[in-house]
Amino acid sequence: MLESMASATAPQAPARDHGDSEARALRALARLVQSGVPNKPLDALQQVVELARELTSARYAALVVTDGRDHVEGFVVSGLGAEEERKLRAAPQGHGPLGTMRQDGLAVRIDDLEAYAAAFGFPPRHPGMKTLLGLPIWVERDLRGALYVTDREGSEPFRDEDAAALHILARHAAALIATRWY
Repeated sequence: MLESMASATAPQAPARDHGDSEARALRALARLVQSGVPNKPLDALQQVVELARELTSARYAALVVTDGRDHVEGFVVSGLGAEEERKLRAAPQGHGPLGTMRQDGLAVRIDDLEAYAAAFGFPPRHPGMKTLLGLPIWVERDLRGALYVTDREGSEPFRDEDAAALHILARHAAALIATRWY
């Protein structure tokens, strides 16, 4: 799945063992659930988004839950201030790269959103973003949303290790949606 990610820039460094990234994500999840999973699904998914942002050193992270017709049912973000979040008013509707990910079910990695022809549809007052890494959330055979991070610290592109950690978190989010969604 990760091999099919679209990239809008030069080739990445040689592949590394992703076991460390996956193990780090699993340990972080274990610490998180050890203290208990919140009863409200959005609160539990908020924890996943916070962890995604932390593990990938991203400025922003978000998770959208959709129904079988790709209508947004839930949305959580991390990294926005209260005022920025108020200005957005609504969850992204899935235009541009987020829309293609939610339609074809393939992960996406973009190193320069401004140069990426399919990047459009940012709502008014949306914070500027340069890089994006997103993975679809599959519940059984149904595409039920996406988990994505933007703008890695230091303006670095997202790495394969970030994608490996995000993959673990997307699977956890899928389990939460399957067992706890409204």
